[in-house]
Amino acid sequence: MNVAGLSLRDLEYVVAVAEESHFGRAAERCNVSQPTLSVQVRKLEEALGLALFERTNRRVLLTPGGQAVVRQARVVLAEAHRLLMLAREGHGTPLTGRLQLAAIQTLGPYYFPQVLRRLRQDFPQLALALSEGRTAEILDGLREGRLDAALVSLPIPEAGLAVAPLFREPFLIACPADHAFATGGAPRAADLAGPDLLLLDEGNCLRDQAVAACGAGPGVGRHATSLETLRSMVAAGAGYTLLPALAAPHGPDPTGLTVCRRFGDGGPDRVIALVWRASDPRGEGLASLADFFREHAPDATLPCVKGGDMPAR
Repeated sequence: MNVAGLSLRDLEYVVAVAEESHFGRAAERCNVSQPTLSVQVRKLEEALGLALFERTNRRVLLTPGGQAVVRQARVVLAEAHRLLMLAREGHGTPLTGRLQLAAIQTLGPYYFPQVLRRLRQDFPQLALALSEGRTAEILDGLREGRLDAALVSLPIPEAGLAVAPLFREPFLIACPADHAFATGGAPRAADLAGPDLLLLDEGNCLRDQAVAACGAGPGVGRHATSLETLRSMVAAGAGYTLLPALAAPHGPDPTGLTVCRRFGDGGPDRVIALVWRASDPRGEGLASLADFFREHAPDATLPCVKGGDMPAR
């Protein structure tokens, strides 16, 4: 088989089947009949001399060879979309169309509701597809073309990415209402490195930042899978934790079980940034999106100035 025999549409069919694990749903997603999609996938498999899918009565599984083909198909499709976007950018088209925007799990659920109404007003031609995940997953998605832009916490490996710092988000300490940290002077992060420190699981950037802020050693504290579970553990009296300001409740806890307190000057925080592929031809439009996020930084945060410089603390 030569390159002339490859069809971008067939690659879209294969990627859809891989992501849906079902020929019927993939056909519906691609707006074709299931027999048409199935025939084209079979033809591609025959042309490649490779079985891409393991078909069972219950589901469709990728073969090892299929995984490699689908991975590369995503790259090819992303480059084809870039070709179209490059033509649009050449005509001065603003940021429009579908945009796959992700956010880290400890930010998206708390930040998106605050900004979406204004974002839709300022970018009316932008069709947002929102998702969330861990930093490593998001960066893989960006580099493989499955995502267009992402809100992450710095630092990150920046190779091949454009990085626009947006705002600095302070951390708060959340503790049981009867804990020693609930009263007295402003707590210090260095005082938190004890056995009652509650953290997220390994692989979450917030866990690493909390450990670094407290100067804690490896293996300290107990673990949870989400911020909401951490908050419940605090309410149950299991210990205390660090919460990003946007995830902290507004006002006193109505149950009276927990207290959130700010640190003194120079307390721990994290820098939130918008990142995208440096090769994306929509770079100018994505930079304008970063300007929007920076200009509408939530009240609980401190904006970063345009150009990437961090604000004074």
